[in-house]
Amino acid sequence: MRKIIALCCLTFLATGLNASQHKEFGYSGHNGPAHWEEFSQTCGAGHAQSPINIVPGKTVSMNHQYDVSLHEDVHTTAKVIDNGHSIKVTPKMGGKITLNGEDFTLLQFHFHGKSEHTVDGKRYDLVAHLVHQNAKTKQLAVIAVFFEEGKNNPTLDNVIGNVGGEIRIDPQDLLPNDTAAYYHYVGSLTTPPCSENVQWYLLKTPQTASKNQIEEFRKYYVDNERPVQELYDRAVESK
Repeated sequence: MRKIIALCCLTFLATGLNASQHKEFGYSGHNGPAHWEEFSQTCGAGHAQSPINIVPGKTVSMNHQYDVSLHEDVHTTAKVIDNGHSIKVTPKMGGKITLNGEDFTLLQFHFHGKSEHTVDGKRYDLVAHLVHQNAKTKQLAVIAVFFEEGKNNPTLDNVIGNVGGEIRIDPQDLLPNDTAAYYHYVGSLTTPPCSENVQWYLLKTPQTASKNQIEEFRKYYVDNERPVQELYDRAVESK
């Protein structure tokens, strides 16, 4: 297994780190999550950190101001890379989501060998994070798609079979048929600098991936997930 060293789960924000730092954070040992406060105080002091454990019985009804609609159906080309911490796909032309009347454009999506968020303590076999940004405010919104072992997923074959190359893809193919049911809360990036005020949407309906596909992703990364964080006084909404 490759040694997992991450620069940032969202590489377009990596410039926010201090360039003078000589060590890089990772997921174990002296550079692991317990020491991320050395890279960014927010990782240790923040009270709106991600990921979290979702407890369905303790959620509240959705504030419709934060309802999200997905418009990811864009046929495009995309680069697939191993960026040192995840398999990342960057579409030439991204779809969008609409949140509170504002559009957020898909910048990239990437995969974790196990889900970072848990639901009633359950960690899914794989997860895709679709990262969106509002052009005006620069706020981030992330759609999380869980995968559990089951039928082969052709979209995943397209990605994992072309690392280092370019593919044709429709990001909508990553999504389950039901995108109207989800959990929502306000959290953070899941790696340093652990910046907060990220709108998280976790789709309740998982997609499937074959055992072989899960193993192929985990040949790259299997333990690149941050432990769950304290919820503090945040509400988790459910729709």
